[in-house]
Amino acid sequence: SFVLQQTQGTIFPAPNFNPIMDAQVLGGALQGISCEKDVLIDILTQRCNSQRLMIAEAYGDMYGRDLITDLKENLSHHFKEVMVGLMYPPASYDAHELWHALKGVDTEEKCLIDILASRSNMEIFQMKEAYLMQYNTDLQQDIDSETSGHFRDTLMNLAQGTRMEGYADPSTAAQDAMILWEACQQKTGEHKNTLQMILCNRSHQQLWMVFQEFQNISGQDIVDAINECYDGYFQELLVAIVLCIRDKPSYFAYRLYNAIHDFGFHNKTVIRILIARSEIDLINIRQRYKERYGKSLFHDIKHFASGHYESALLAICAGDAEDY
Repeated sequence: SFVLQQTQGTIFPAPNFNPIMDAQVLGGALQGISCEKDVLIDILTQRCNSQRLMIAEAYGDMYGRDLITDLKENLSHHFKEVMVGLMYPPASYDAHELWHALKGVDTEEKCLIDILASRSNMEIFQMKEAYLMQYNTDLQQDIDSETSGHFRDTLMNLAQGTRMEGYADPSTAAQDAMILWEACQQKTGEHKNTLQMILCNRSHQQLWMVFQEFQNISGQDIVDAINECYDGYFQELLVAIVLCIRDKPSYFAYRLYNAIHDFGFHNKTVIRILIARSEIDLINIRQRYKERYGKSLFHDIKHFASGHYESALLAICAGDAEDY
């Protein structure tokens, strides 16, 4: 059945928050002879995003300099990526990640999949606005020119942010399931198109019913059917959409596990997911990770990362003693 579960992040607004004091402490830490990285971690990972933006404003007023620029100049490598990433508002961070995924030397399809398969209509609308402001170009145009085929069509559809919300109709669910099943059998361009139209535009509630019906009709889970019938990034994207509709924290736990274990710690992915989900559902992601993989996320980060980079990731991940 379709349950809206309580989601919970690991980072909350700090009580007794004083942006001017924080800005002053950060200024001291950044201007010291050697940059006091622990101080940066203590402040920036223990304030929520809107508080960090207020600190950046106070910092600008106080020093006449940009906090992000100062972080970039004083820090390096992955530690820099974490601390700078924390300073973007969520929509700007998504836009930043998408821009780099589209405009880098190689297109990073997995990044496009992670973001576009998992964001709500509202989040997509805000990320498109941020993208236009930051890069003076249209996200959909960039997707159109940097990707291709049915993968591109599906991303373009998701980037419209026009998924129905809340609506569910049992009578059309069986019909949709039949169409999906046929699309998995036939595999023509037209069928691929139908498949992505249904997965990108029906509401979450509706798709829950469709997936049930699909199982009834075909005796097969829809993820297995998609994996059998299609390949490449088109298949990965469709599966991501299904997994995010079923249980978003599970999807991100799976992506983190892959990034940590299959790619010898794919830093960009780990950083992006931890920052982007830190105020949404990172507690739930941690729970799923532990249930599914036996070891805690905290344990695995500790095992693979080191130094201030490790400390910053662990501070965002947070966790209780029993997670270690």
